[in-house]
Amino acid sequence: MLDQIKIVLCFTSHPGNIGAAARAMKTMGLSQLVLVGPKNFPCEEALVRSSGALDILDNAVVVDSVEDAIEDCRLVIGTSSRNRALPWPLIEPREMAKFIDGKPESRPVAILFGRESVGLLNEELQLCHYHVNIPANPEYMSLNLASAVQIISYELRLKHLEKNPIAEEPLELKDSELIATSEQVDGLYQHLEQTMVNTEFFDPENPKLLSARIRRLFAKSHLNQGEVNILRGFLSSIEKYIKRKTN
Repeated sequence: MLDQIKIVLCFTSHPGNIGAAARAMKTMGLSQLVLVGPKNFPCEEALVRSSGALDILDNAVVVDSVEDAIEDCRLVIGTSSRNRALPWPLIEPREMAKFIDGKPESRPVAILFGRESVGLLNEELQLCHYHVNIPANPEYMSLNLASAVQIISYELRLKHLEKNPIAEEPLELKDSELIATSEQVDGLYQHLEQTMVNTEFFDPENPKLLSARIRRLFAKSHLNQGEVNILRGFLSSIEKYIKRKTN
């Protein structure tokens, strides 16, 4: 799905936004960037802001009009944050991703982003089948262009991963990371109890509920072998300290 989606930036003023948008795309697995009449591109600032997404910029297609950008697309979606006089089908990013995923016959898809200052013009929005709206804070809806690209790309990525989960390599656990055996935890308990007796913190003749509470604490902690070793090492250091003080 992701390789059949075009991110179309229309009449971008700041080249840094182009680079940042390329970075946002690459982190989410999108690769097709189309620039409609950019004010300044190619540009060093775009390269710097891309943070290594140079392949996205190198392969970016530059065209003169929105019509040229979408000519081979079967579905066109325009980003919009304003209410328009003419009602248009309006969806949110997650709904958009679900729609694109469920309609493979509608690909390739173009998602249009407008000018930094005013967004897409009405005549450009009228070229779209749907408008997508990012439900930002209504009291402050000033969303940076690259941030908008990141949000849209993220929702597309989530939908892609539902069918294409990332295969993770099984972790190779060290012995110290393995959960401690009952025998190891019991050894820790016995060591702790003896240390508490030696420090006169615990009276075995009048144990009350201390023993049960400590065992419950160990059970809740689900200690691994490394943690057991750390605690027993600490208890051993206490014992050595006591011996030094009493000799």
